[in-house]
This record gives sequence, C-alpha cells and structure tokens, in this order.
Amino acid sequence: MLSSVGFDAAWCATDLGEYRACRYTYERYPYESLPPLDSSQFTGAFQWLGGTRGLDPEQVAKLNDLAGDLAARSLSLPQDFVTFQTSANLYGSLDEVSVTGCWTDISRPLPSPVEPGSFLVRFLRDQQDCVIWYLYLRSSGEAFVVHSYLDYEYEFEAQRDGEETESDLNDAEEQTAAILWCAPSFEEFAHRFWIENRLWHAVNGGDLSQLEPQLRNYLHHYAPPEVSA
Repeated sequence: MLSSVGFDAAWCATDLGEYRACRYTYERYPYESLPPLDSSQFTGAFQWLGGTRGLDPEQVAKLNDLAGDLAARSLSLPQDFVTFQTSANLYGSLDEVSVTGCWTDISRPLPSPVEPGSFLVRFLRDQQDCVIWYLYLRSSGEAFVVHSYLDYEYEFEAQRDGEETESDLNDAEEQTAAILWCAPSFEEFAHRFWIENRLWHAVNGGDLSQLEPQLRNYLHHYAPPEVSA
C-alpha cells in the first residue's frame, strides 16, 4: 500500500503475545495485515474513549500557537487532533496506555524533506526514540499520520548548525524511505494504538476474559496460538 505522497505503509508496534510476534522492541507490520477498524466511529468526538470533558487551558494555548505557525504557511491542524490534545481528559491518554514508554511531545512545524509546502508535526515519541510519530500536513489540506526512526526536529537543527545529521536531508529517495504512512487520520491512529496497547496487557497478563467484544475481535483477526498436544 502506498500513500498519496508515495510513502510505503506500515504499522509500527510491539507484540500481541503469541498472537503476533515481534523480534525487537518494535516491528513494522504491513498495513494490509492489520485488523480493519470501523471507520464510522471516527467522528472526531472520541466517544470510544469516553468523549471530551473540559479543556486544558495550557494545551489550548500551545495548540493555538502551533495553529498560528501553520496558518502562516497556509496549513491547519486537523480538528480531531486539536480536540484530543486540548481535552482535559484525553490529552496524555496515549502515554498512559503505552507499554513501551511512549510520550506526547508536540513539535513546531517541520518542513517535509520530500515535498515542498508540506510539513510534519511530531506528536508522539518512543522513550528511546526508536520510533517517532508525526502528523503529515499537505498544502492540499490532506492530513494523515506517519512514523519514522528520524527525529526531524533534531535533523533540521543539526543541518542548520552545520553539524552532522543522521541522514541526508537533501536525498529525497532516502527521506521517502525513512517515512512510513500508518493511519489516514489522527483519531484512527489513536484508536489502533489504544486497542493494541490494551491488548498487550491482556495477552501478556494471561487474562482475556474481561476483553470487550471489539478488542476480542481485533485479536482474533490473527491466527490464535496453536494448542500444544
């Protein structure tokens, strides 16, 4: 599967116990191998996570500053991202459920290294920067989620300061290979991330009895582990 910008598509995550193996901390799973999600639930209200309850004033101010930076570039943040990151009860919930220590870290707009006029906004990173997730914002108004092993904020700062970068930012082919498409919207990314991290706790804790039907169905998309004779 390819995104509209030509990025390969893959989901970066850890194991689901015996249901889905992972050789390292993370694996890049082909997007087409993932369980399908019910797109009708992605309304921007995050009802599957309990909906929104109040605003976080500090987050509202931060997102307004970011929106202003993007507006100067004729870009805007997707509303589902704004809703999640400014909600008093939703902000930080991906950090709380993450089994690999991922944490929210929203960056300023970072220029796409492969498409003039498009920008990246980092929003989530692994604790050891094994993988970093970004919004990818296009001048056409399209917005989706990508991930990379590169911290583009660090890469551009190093380039600006004349220091060595981890990759060649001027090599479009190398940069296209370093960025992987993983979700058509922020809410869909958040939902799959939330499901899989909750499932990790269930399968590694050995208790699947309390799983909601949605999570049980997600897990059963994968072949169940073989029963020993």
